Amino acid sequence: MPEVIINGPEGRLEGRYTHGQDENAPIALFLHPHPQHGGTMNNRVVYEMYHTFAKRGFSCLRFNFRGVGRSQGVFSRGEGELSDAATALDWLQSYNENARDCWIAGFSFGAWIGMQLLMRRPEINGFISVAPPANLYDFTFLAPCPSSGLIVHGDSDDIVPPEQVNKLVDKLRAQKGITIDYDLMADTNHFFTNKVDDLKETVSGYLDQRLAG
Repeated sequence: MPEVIINGPEGRLEGRYTHGQDENAPIALFLHPHPQHGGTMNNRVVYEMYHTFAKRGFSCLRFNFRGVGRSQGVFSRGEGELSDAATALDWLQSYNENARDCWIAGFSFGAWIGMQLLMRRPEINGFISVAPPANLYDFTFLAPCPSSGLIVHGDSDDIVPPEQVNKLVDKLRAQKGITIDYDLMADTNHFFTNKVDDLKETVSGYLDQRLAG
């Protein structure tokens, strides 16, 4: 899991990268929670999703948004972080020109950024959105959502009420041509305290199902 430095919009971006063994290995990018509330690429939810994909042969990249860890720059209310994510995806694609699939996975703030990137990059054909902050940020840009994916949320989340995520899921499921899987995990808070292993099982099962066709 080598450390990598990416030339980002506001200076270097610090990342971790695992290269898939197959010539046409799929790729996946992972986005961490809010930079101003302790979010980093080493967040356990992000870390476990990263390794779940890597174990299935994906070329995987997770990185710190600007101003986090050794990444340069300052927090930019989401606009700059979306630019960071697009640059990171460019870097990932440059090392995997023959990738057969492209996925995005994000947690909380990272889920919001990830869904925005999904709308801008048609090559992304799968997503995992964990605890999307549907009450804190506008998700109306998902009109229509361009690809199928998985949304996971906790039924005891007191930061993002489950009702808000339920509404988002219902809206996305009304669209034709895509399938939105939704797991509302019991007794689970916003941070998936003591529930990360359960989350990993959910993500693993969904990913295996998608990879099986």
